[in-house]
Amino acid sequence: MNVSSVLGILLGTLLLIVSIAYNTDDPYVFWNLPGLTIVLGGTMAATLFSYPIHEVIRGLKNFAVVLKTERAYTREDLHEIVEIARLWFAGNIAAVEKRMPHIQNQFLQNGVQMVVDGAPTEDIRELLQWRLDKLKAKEAVESHLFRSMAMYAPAFGMLGTLFGLVSMMHGMGNEGIENIGKNMGFALVTTLYGIVFANLMFKPIAIKLERRTERRLMQMSVLMEGVTLMVLKRSPSFIDIYMDTYIADYEDELSRNSVRGVLGIRGRERYGDE
Repeated sequence: MNVSSVLGILLGTLLLIVSIAYNTDDPYVFWNLPGLTIVLGGTMAATLFSYPIHEVIRGLKNFAVVLKTERAYTREDLHEIVEIARLWFAGNIAAVEKRMPHIQNQFLQNGVQMVVDGAPTEDIRELLQWRLDKLKAKEAVESHLFRSMAMYAPAFGMLGTLFGLVSMMHGMGNEGIENIGKNMGFALVTTLYGIVFANLMFKPIAIKLERRTERRLMQMSVLMEGVTLMVLKRSPSFIDIYMDTYIADYEDELSRNSVRGVLGIRGRERYGDE
């Protein structure tokens, strides 16, 4: 399980429980099934209207991804490509071909296969960059879906509020104060639902998926640089140091929320002589 995701869910739930406990003697006043239906049903309806159904289904499945801990294989892949580069630098192509089926990372395996096949450097980078851009576009849709849901939820919360206010105003001359209070409670609790779902569920999921995409893009980018260095016959020690610096540079930039600049600049770098 992803510790930060689980901890965030627990803290958010605890916050709601404590807030309700300190503000009312009857916690059931915050339970309103019609209001919940308006917020979640309306959000889902708007999402289905905005996106193809297969994208919605695929995006919703990513909620499980947020709860899982995905092991980062960057260091393992770096070690793998350095070992392959040693064989390649020594001219032991047969050993490289023998090792290829055991490469776990499909992106790296494809890159090494093109190197062994003698593909031009430009073709290798173009194909690997295409794979990288395809992943970026695919996962951007998934995170944007949850950002859209975070935008729709408060809007439908306000819609429920308007329903409650209209009912309250309509019944003020005919109903007692008790029914007016219920209508007012319905009006306010739907806004609460919209805010809670937007800021404690949909938006955090979107941010989590975006961070996941950033790290996956970094992993693919560093592997693309390593494969390119193999083609250029750089020594294994140079590849090792270069990619290690690449990852450290990325982590430093990520801490300053500048990862996009790193990926863009690295993709355009030219290689000098050792």
